Amino acid sequence: MSIILDANAPEPATNTTPDLIKDGSVETFVQDVIEPSMEVPVVVDFWAPWCGPCKSLTPTIEKVTREAGGRVKLVKINIDENQELAAQLRIQSVPTVYAFKDGRPVDAFQGAQPESEVRAFYEKLAGGPIESPIEAILEQAATALAEDDHATAHSLYVSVLEREQQNEVAIGGMIRCMVGMGEIEETRHFVDNMSDLDRLKPAIAAAISALELAETGYSPEDLEAARAKVAANPSDLQAQYDLGMACFATNKREDAVKAMITIIRTDREWNEDAGRTQLLKFFEAWGPSDPASVAGRRALSTVLFS
Repeated sequence: MSIILDANAPEPATNTTPDLIKDGSVETFVQDVIEPSMEVPVVVDFWAPWCGPCKSLTPTIEKVTREAGGRVKLVKINIDENQELAAQLRIQSVPTVYAFKDGRPVDAFQGAQPESEVRAFYEKLAGGPIESPIEAILEQAATALAEDDHATAHSLYVSVLEREQQNEVAIGGMIRCMVGMGEIEETRHFVDNMSDLDRLKPAIAAAISALELAETGYSPEDLEAARAKVAANPSDLQAQYDLGMACFATNKREDAVKAMITIIRTDREWNEDAGRTQLLKFFEAWGPSDPASVAGRRALSTVLFS
């Protein structure tokens, strides 16, 4: 599946000031760190080319620095090239991160940290929250997707993927958008070319469930026929199954759950437990917090444990 870039996708508000992030040295330490810290906090990232944890931490620090919008600056210092400075500041391992304010160090941490901890470190320095524009866009996209506005959601997810190509939530959202727009073959091609590791990521795996359900071939045209068969013979479990799948295809979520619950209540083992299997796929495709998933899980528990 090719990701169509949308020129009209919203731009996250990020600061692009040239001196917001820079490489420093022992010769420029005063002008890069000490002097600017009199106005805004300056974070100093001590790293080394051979340091594995540095390769994951430094991009995170750069990202949060940009999102801070100029309230915090970042200076990166290679300790291999600045051993005298590292010795003066007693850097014993990398990564080591110092925060300078008013010309002196005020906080520090060592080792790779998750983004949430880095963000908290920055928020303490900045004196307020630092919100990720990426998260804000993902929330907007999720809202659009929930309202079946696939075009808007598509543009928003593209905006995220232009900046974070491996964002699993955005990738999962793109899959859902393409399925919603009927691009089933393209979506399958894209998924088949993903790595096994990527396919197992929760947001992507849930979206693949939606794709697999779309690939079953049920369509809105099947709905009335299935309803007629159920009305003629409510005990026909194949008709109930067809009704549930057609309801899923037309986004009639409560009716889809009701049909599968009817199968489970009547005969739990029917067609190798097909009713429960498909119901669980519905939940995965819709997401755990969707009202239909919440109500459906409650109904399923009642049937199984009554």
